[in-house]
Amino acid sequence: MKASDLFVKCLEAEGVEYIFGVPGEENADFMISLERSEQIDFVLTRHEQGAAFMAEVYGRLTGHTAGCLGTLGPGATNLITGVADSNMDRAPMLVLTGQGATERLHKESHQIMDVVAMFEPVTKWATTVYNARTIPEIVRKAVRIARSEKPGAVHIELPEDVAKHQVEAQPLPSRRFRRPGPDDKIVDRAYELISGAKRPVIIAGNGTIRKRASRQLRKLCEQTGIGVLSTFMAKGAVDVDAPYCLFTVGLGTKDIPTLAIDKADLVIALGFDMVEYHPRLWNPQADKTIIHCDFLPSEIDEHYNPEVELVGDIAHTLWMLNERVAQRGGLNFATDVRDRVREQMQAELAEHADDDTTGSIRPQKMLWDIGQLMGPQDILLSDVGAHKMWIARHYHCHEPNTCLIPNGFCSMGFALPGAIAASLVHPDRKVLGIAGDAGFLMNVQEMETAKRRGTKLVMLVWEDHEYGLIAWKQQAEFGQHTDLAFNNPDWLQLAMAFGWRGHRVERSKDFADILTTAFAEDGPSLVVAPVDYRENMLLNERLGELTQPLG
Repeated sequence: MKASDLFVKCLEAEGVEYIFGVPGEENADFMISLERSEQIDFVLTRHEQGAAFMAEVYGRLTGHTAGCLGTLGPGATNLITGVADSNMDRAPMLVLTGQGATERLHKESHQIMDVVAMFEPVTKWATTVYNARTIPEIVRKAVRIARSEKPGAVHIELPEDVAKHQVEAQPLPSRRFRRPGPDDKIVDRAYELISGAKRPVIIAGNGTIRKRASRQLRKLCEQTGIGVLSTFMAKGAVDVDAPYCLFTVGLGTKDIPTLAIDKADLVIALGFDMVEYHPRLWNPQADKTIIHCDFLPSEIDEHYNPEVELVGDIAHTLWMLNERVAQRGGLNFATDVRDRVREQMQAELAEHADDDTTGSIRPQKMLWDIGQLMGPQDILLSDVGAHKMWIARHYHCHEPNTCLIPNGFCSMGFALPGAIAASLVHPDRKVLGIAGDAGFLMNVQEMETAKRRGTKLVMLVWEDHEYGLIAWKQQAEFGQHTDLAFNNPDWLQLAMAFGWRGHRVERSKDFADILTTAFAEDGPSLVVAPVDYRENMLLNERLGELTQPLG
């Protein structure tokens, strides 16, 4: 068969369902082969960056690989921001690019650049297909690497002449392997540390949102009462209503949940990614006793020097600890600090639930109302900006992978394409994307993709007419900020132009009703709310005065 046909058959054998992208001349053979696939749905996007974000969110929600596709040169460079975001946020992804014929790769030639070298720093593996017979091995290896812990992006480049070659080969069977766990002796050591502690806490990171890991984590907490602080990307690892949920950490300043770490005599770092929340922020004196539990050994850092490392499958490791707890009569720890943290944070979250303001709306009010409207399985996606900090602090959920925040690479422009992918994966759930007016316009062209594909989603834009997070940080550090202001389109006309429904909220007491209306509408809806970011510096002042009130 033709090499491009073989490539598609190999992707089908791996269970690939979606490829998002913008094709070009150099992958025309692949696209014709893909057109004949009854299994893989090609989603034509309006920009390659949007395609990469869509593939990332598919990977985060399912644990499986989707593809994002671009041609050579500028198509490939347009992909790279979304690819880097996926790789650092630990989402499996296949990056598929075309390339010029191999007979011209060694010399100066139209649109030719070393795409593989460009992708190497932002992927787990990047390679070129030089021989069509290697396609089955390359695809099998690529998917295995992308899905293996910690997951990430893998790049395959297919030159246009290789795609045309005739080849006698078949896809390799897709086989899964069981991840190893730690040995019994090191788990016994960890158990001894835990059983000897008085106030242990768990910092749950990105690795804990795998379904099996989340189940075992909840069982451990139910048996012991240990409090769990989640990073931005671990939201939902434990249920917000559970008495051991201590909400979210990750702000660059002290917050109420971090007081539990201050009081802890043992920190269990579970599936913790240092890219999210640097240990110097929660272990400034480098004196905390730490147990590292993750798929990989710990990163070397002066503020993160674990006493014990449990390296292996997190779910299995937690199961081993749970077995020891059950066999040895259970464990009980002091819960006074845990309970006070929950009490104080719950008061903060509800403080502005009954706001009645006109002209601009507090972030806390919008997120309170959103929390009341979203069901346990519904999905919220955050873009990057000042709103991300408020979502991290004030929006909490019940299940893993129901609040998606990019917090490794942290790229703006994530929410709209991500919401499209989420609505394709879970068309039966409410899907809400939240973006600032800056981040939304970075991939605004995907409004057309959302309408064309008939996706049912709501995009909520917090409007402040500036790069609000940068203004917040500059103001906090320097007492002033540079010129970060800009103008916006007429949002309702923009929605109409793309065939979306459109709504603008002017009074905080109307917000919940308007959002309810948007969720009930058929097809994509845009809701725009002017946000009161005076709350940014007020939060800074309040947290800056935070001392140790927990006794």
